[in-house]
Formats: sequence, C-alpha cells, structure tokens
Amino acid sequence: MNKSKLAIGLFVAGTMTAVFGLVIVFVGPIIIDDQIVKNLVIDPKNEISYTMWKDIPVPFFMSVYFFNILNPTEVLAGEKPMVEQRGPYVYRKRLQKQNITFHPNDTVSYLEYRSYFFEPSMSVGNESDVVTIPNMLVLGAAVMMENMPIAVRLLLSATFKGFKEGPFLSKSVGELMWGYDSKLVDFLNKWFPGMLPSTGKFGLFSEFNNSNTGLFTVHTGKDDIRLIHKVNSWNGLTKLIYWRTPQCNMINGTAGQMWPPFMTKESTLPFYSPDACRSLELVYQREGTMKGIPLYRFVAPKTMFANGSDYAPNEGFCPCRQSGLLNVSSCRANAQVFISQPHFYNADPVLLDYVQGLQPTEDEHGLFIDIHPETGVPLNVSIRLQLNLYMKKVSGITETGKISEVVMPMIWFEENGYMDGAIVKTFHTNLVLLPMVMVYMQYCFLGLGLATVLGAVLLHYRGKVRPLQHMVTAPSDQL
Repeated sequence: MNKSKLAIGLFVAGTMTAVFGLVIVFVGPIIIDDQIVKNLVIDPKNEISYTMWKDIPVPFFMSVYFFNILNPTEVLAGEKPMVEQRGPYVYRKRLQKQNITFHPNDTVSYLEYRSYFFEPSMSVGNESDVVTIPNMLVLGAAVMMENMPIAVRLLLSATFKGFKEGPFLSKSVGELMWGYDSKLVDFLNKWFPGMLPSTGKFGLFSEFNNSNTGLFTVHTGKDDIRLIHKVNSWNGLTKLIYWRTPQCNMINGTAGQMWPPFMTKESTLPFYSPDACRSLELVYQREGTMKGIPLYRFVAPKTMFANGSDYAPNEGFCPCRQSGLLNVSSCRANAQVFISQPHFYNADPVLLDYVQGLQPTEDEHGLFIDIHPETGVPLNVSIRLQLNLYMKKVSGITETGKISEVVMPMIWFEENGYMDGAIVKTFHTNLVLLPMVMVYMQYCFLGLGLATVLGAVLLHYRGKVRPLQHMVTAPSDQL
C-alpha cells in the first residue's frame, strides 16, 4: 500500500515537472522576446540600452587612404594616371547625441555630433605626409563650366592663374583632410557665397569634423517595435529633393546605427545616409559568430550603385556614368563628385582600365555590417566608400591641358567599429547564456519529469506483480 501511494506521488510529481518543462518550451521564447522588446525601446528608463543609443560605447575609427598620383605631368599630357595607395591615416571617431527631444507620437529627435582625433599609433604615416591629388577647385569647376560661353571659361582660367591654382595639389594629409588656406576659396566665398560647401578652409572633410549629421526624428518603438530606429523625418523632410524619381527621394530605414529586432535571412538593412544624400540597403550574405554571439552578415548588393541601364530603379539617381558610381553632384553644389566602393569594387571593370594601381578585393574593399538578428544591434561594422572626381580636358581652360576623360579616385575611407570588452560580455550573458540556460532547463524538466513518471509506473507495476507471485507459490509450499 505504501509503495502504491509512493508510485502515485511520483507519477503526479513527474507529470507536473514534465508539464512545467513543456510550458517553458512554449512560453520561454515568448518571455525572452518580451524582455528584448522592453529593453530595446528608446526610453531613458531603459538605462543600459538608452545609454548605448545616446552615447555609443563602441570605439569607432575612420581609416583614410589617399591615392597619390605618381605621374601628374603625364596625366596633364593625356596619359593614364598611375596611383599608389597611401595610408591608412586613422582617426578615432566620437559620436554623441544632443538636443534629444521626445514627442507624443512615440518619436524622438536628436542631433548627432561627430568629432575626429588622429591616432598616430594606428596609422601608417603622419598627417604631415605630402600627397598629390587632383585639385577639385580647378578640375571640378572646369567640368561644371564646360557648357558656358568661351568668354566665361577664359575668364575662369585667368582667375585660376591669378590665384596660382593648378590642376593638381601636393599638400599634407592634414591640410587635405581638414582644410588649407586658399586665396581662391576666400575670393569665391566673398563674391559668390554659397558656391562652396564650406565657408572656411577648403578640405575634403572640413565640413565633417565637429559637425552634426542633421536633425533626425526616429521612432522609439514604444508603439510598434517593428518601427524602432526607423527614420520619421530628417531636417523636417519626409522625402528628399535631390533626385529625379519619388522612389529615389524616399527616406528609408534607420539612421544606420541600429535596426528593429527579430531579423530573418530574408531581412534587409535599409538606412538613410546624409553623406551619400540617399537611402541605402544591404542584403543578407551569411551566418556567423563573434565571441560566441550569433550574427547575420549583411553586404552591399551589386545593384546599390548600378546605373539606370543595368538596374532600372536607379534611373532616378542619374545622370549616370558606369555602374558602380553614384553621382552626388546634385547635393554637393553641382561638383562632379562620384561615390563608389574602394578601388571600384563591384563596379564596371572598364573603370579599372583608366587608372593604374587599383586592385579591388572583397576582403579589403567590400562593406559589411554584422548584426545580432534577435536584437538588431550591430556587432561589427565596416563601411567603406571612395570619393572620385570626374575630370577631362575643357577647351578654354588651359589648366586642364590634355587630360583624358576619367573618373579619378582621390581617397577612400573605412568607418569601422566592433563590440568588445565589458559590453560584449554583458551582451553575451544576457542574450546568449541566459536563453541557453532556459533551453537546458526546459529539457531538464522534461527529462526529469518523464523519468519520474516512468519510475512511478515501474514501481506501481512491481507492486502489483509481487502479490500475485506470492499467491502462486503459497499452495506449492503447503504440499
């Protein structure tokens, strides 16, 4: 009788344990997803995630490579340019959101300021290194004025001579990056205000340092987690005015730092880039891990900078040249500047025929973002872009000489950052270890419950068999 009660007790306990394990199987993922949603919403009450969003704790660096022209005299005579890559010149990038304002419609506005600090120990060379690149003020202006009357072109050429501006510049990396004194720049800013993108010194990144990327308004995710980080407006605009079609003028995706959670392999990474003056979109490439954390890698598709002939939706970004080039003149004071991937990676191979010294590879020149799919948080980022100048001979402007028509690479840069240290440990603990413990717990409860039920059944069965055996053997003993 005692064994029968014990068997019943074990059966009940085992059943309850197994049911509890089964409940965890179905309820556990829901609990985890619910916690992810609660902790990701942009809200000052979410101390850890809000701090990460406000002041990105991941160290970011910008590595800059210059294409030093080896034969400027020959290029002026019509020969093919020969370049050598110089660098990297590495800058630590600091990002900080300011003027943060929450709105009743579950959006938040902010200005994000960026500052750059040279890191000599990480660089190959110093900011004092001298390199030779095309003079954007001369060769860019020449192409812009190509269709103006000959008298205007002659006057422009005389102006260049008066200010001793030639077709190529040989200056230090620091001057080319952050600006140099130019009497021509001072003249243009005084008599033609607004013609140049900056009013001070002229440099490739002079308008980037200690500046903001515009007023972003993004969704907090409080009303719908699927909208979190998605751009509601930029500088008050819900669509752009730079391009020729409504589709190309759309502001899509996020601000490029975080994405909505619960991604699949069919997901994409859309984001708006003020520097590229358009929305971009990366596509899934493969799975991977980083320090034990699962990730999805997203890369730039070949269609991203394809021209309208090769990819019809990009027709609105034209006038286009070869595929692989984005014409940003419409948002860069009409300067004939093109963006591409470094060394013309994923671009029309004919571009490589016009310049000697380029060797594109995916590992060195392809851009990617590694994302933790459950949270939409980037683990490893490498955005690589190249700045190119379209230059050619323009009659009436003698500074252009006999330059052959070419899209000339000037610099390329990589902005990269990855999670490390205490942040990645916290991330690993909360989003990998704890869910793993819950998975093990559910199977432990299931296994323990089933084993207990089985033990109870066996105990009950043995309790029934033994009395029967005793009844069978008793008469033979009497005989």
